Formats: sequence, C-alpha cells, structure tokens
Amino acid sequence: MGTPFLIFMVLSAVALLLFMVLKLKISAFISLLITAIYVGIISGMPLKQITQSIQDGMAGTLGFVATVVGLGAIFGQILESSGGAESLAHYLVKKFGKDRASWAMVITGFIIAIPVFFDVGFIILVPIIYALSRDTKKSLLYYGIPLLAGLAATHSFIPPTPGPVAVADIVNVQLGWVILFGLIIGFPTAIIAGPVWGKFISKKIHLTPPEEFMIQPQKEYDENNLPSFRLIALIIAVPLFLILVNTFTGLAVSKNVVTPSIFTDMLEFLGHPFSALIIATLIAIYSLCIKRGMGKEKVLELSTKALGPAGIIILITGAGGVLKQVLVDSGIGKIMAESMANSALPPILLAWILAAIVRVTQGSATVAMITAAGIIAPVLSEFGLNDPQRALVVLSIASGATLLSHVNDSGFWLVGKYFGMNEKQTLQSWTVMESIIAVCGLAFTMLVSLFV
Repeated sequence: MGTPFLIFMVLSAVALLLFMVLKLKISAFISLLITAIYVGIISGMPLKQITQSIQDGMAGTLGFVATVVGLGAIFGQILESSGGAESLAHYLVKKFGKDRASWAMVITGFIIAIPVFFDVGFIILVPIIYALSRDTKKSLLYYGIPLLAGLAATHSFIPPTPGPVAVADIVNVQLGWVILFGLIIGFPTAIIAGPVWGKFISKKIHLTPPEEFMIQPQKEYDENNLPSFRLIALIIAVPLFLILVNTFTGLAVSKNVVTPSIFTDMLEFLGHPFSALIIATLIAIYSLCIKRGMGKEKVLELSTKALGPAGIIILITGAGGVLKQVLVDSGIGKIMAESMANSALPPILLAWILAAIVRVTQGSATVAMITAAGIIAPVLSEFGLNDPQRALVVLSIASGATLLSHVNDSGFWLVGKYFGMNEKQTLQSWTVMESIIAVCGLAFTMLVSLFV
C-alpha cells in the first residue's frame, strides 16, 4: 500500500464523514461508524474482522470514557443546580470590583467549565454579564468575552470535560498530565482571548443587554442562600488534586524515587479518575444537596437529568474509538506512522491541523477532536512519545478543534442570540476569540514541548 493511496484513503474517509454530517444530516455517531466500515473495506480487511474491530473499539473506549463522562456530568449538574456557579461569580466580582470584573469573569468561566458543560455555564452566568453591563454602561463584550474565553479554554483543555477525556483515552495518556498541562496552557490562553481581546473588541462593538432575555427563568435554588465560594472551590479542586497526586505517585514509583507500598497503592487508587470523581460527586451531593435540605427524589432527578447529554457524547466518543481500532487492525495506522515519521512536521502540529480542518468544515468541536484523535493515535507509537508528550498532543488536538467557530457551530448562534449580535458582529467577536484560543493553544503547547 503506497503513500499516495494511503493519503487518498485518509482524505476520502474524512470527506465521507463530512459529507454524511453536513449534506445528509446523519448523526456524527452513525457517520463515524460508517466511515470506519468504509476504511476497513477499502483497506482489504475481512468483513468479519471489521465487525470485530467495531466491537473491540467501542468496548475499549467506553470502558473508561463512559464512566468518567457520566460521573463528571452528574458532578456538574449538582454544582449547577445548587447555585454554585453564581456563588463563584458573585464572590469574584465582589473581590475584583466592577472596574476589574472582566478578570473575575475569565476566572469564573475557567473554574466553572471544569465540571459544567460550556453552554450550561454560559446560560447560567449570562445574567451577571447583563447586570454588569447595565451598571457600568460598558459593552456586553467587555465582560462577556472574558467569560466565554474562560469557559471555552477549560472546556477544551482540562478534564473531566468530555472532549479532552475522550481524546486522552483514544491516544492512551493519563488524565493527570492533561490536567497539569491544560492548566499551564489554558489560563494564559484564556487571558489573551478574554480580558485582552474583550477590552479591544468592546470598543469596536457596543452592545446592550437584549430586552427579550431580561426576564430570567425560574431557578432551582434560592439566590439569597447560595453555597459559599470556599465550599464550591474546594469541591471542584478535590478531583483535580486527587488525579494529579495519582499521576505524580505513579511517576515517582516508576522512577524508583519511592518504593511501592500499600500507601502508594492507596494514593493511586484514590487518584484514579473513577475514584476521584466518585468521591467528589458524593461530597457535592452531601454538602450541596442533602445538607442544604434537598430531598432524595430531587437528587435522583438531577442525577438522571445529567446523563441525557452525557449519553450523546459517550456514543460519539465510542464511534471515534471504533475508527481508531479499524485503522490499527487494518494496518493503515502503522503505514501512516511510517509515512509521517519522515515528515518535517512534528506530531503536535499534524494533530492540530487535522483537528482544525474537521472543525472548520463541519462545526462540532467534539467530532473534530475525536476524528483527529482516531486518526493520529496509531501514529504516535512510531514517534515513541511518553505520557507528557502525548498529553501535549491531546492539547494540540483540543486547540485545533476550537479554530474558526462560524455558522455551522451551535455555539456561534447561542452566543450571538444571547448577546443580541448579528452574524457579522458574532464573527468579529466570538469567532476571533475562538481562533485566538486555537492559535495561542498551539503556540503554548509547542513552547511547553521544548521542555518536555
């Protein structure tokens, strides 16, 4: 199988996926499965082996991802429904003052998007943006862009949000490294795309709060009895801290810095993403629900409600794992690896370009991440990358999948609608902000790679 045919095969597979999603309006889940079957057939795999690869790819991926995404969704739902997001925002705005509230909003978005989905966090916090804009007479974008940048950066870079969790599993890297580098890369990226860009664009586009959104929907919590900032910050920090401890404990054991013992085994067990998220979720349920008088039936309702959107992400991720498995079992992955090993482009840049192409053409950041991860995963073994280097590949994929959000992205319309912007204004503000995140994310990732 020559290189020209290999290139044709990969490009035709991506084209088929985009055609089904864009033109035929077939769900990404089914489209990824059909694309995997197509790759298997044209590569000459026996039909029985294709179906076995589908089963193996789905099972191997979902064993980890389904658990983490499901627990993360329930964890986020509890924080959202308890008023935790508003508590963080109000506290930070009060501490920073209205003159520096844009910095409060980028920090709020950055923290809240760790457990809460991007669109949910935005809709919860947008009334605070309206209030700040009314009080200071500044454009909505002065406060809105920092909030969006914080939400978008964390949503792309820091687990347990679904995108980086799925990509980390497909490329086989510990979440602790992704969290560590995601924090290092994500926060400066959010600052550049948030307060810095927001200050500039708010002088060009002056927006006032849309009248149709000034009536707020009924909330599930009492605004006069919000949980404390310290409690919310502690609960969010628990799983991140435990996962990082697990990562560094494993590293210390592997380097013979510490001797394996029951203590190191316990640290690694508690810091496994499964254990860490179960502990954090139970703490959240007790301290934010039961202790505050919420009934058991309501807790069950919230937990069930959270699994709806999580299920969609889980299935799409599983289909991405199928595509990866077919590439591996067909032998295409090995041939791709050998071809790319001679390329002048580093794997970080290759992964970014692939994710960016899929993102711009079909709109969904999640599909772009998973597609890019499925194609690049078989290649990484040829480069001999260790866990920290693979984590940087995860972040480069996440960065590329953020590029140029436009009319085929639901986020484009959500932001435009809530800020009362037309398409041109949304392109000038939101789309540029997303592109800044993509380019800065790549730049910081490549910079960190020089030291890893």
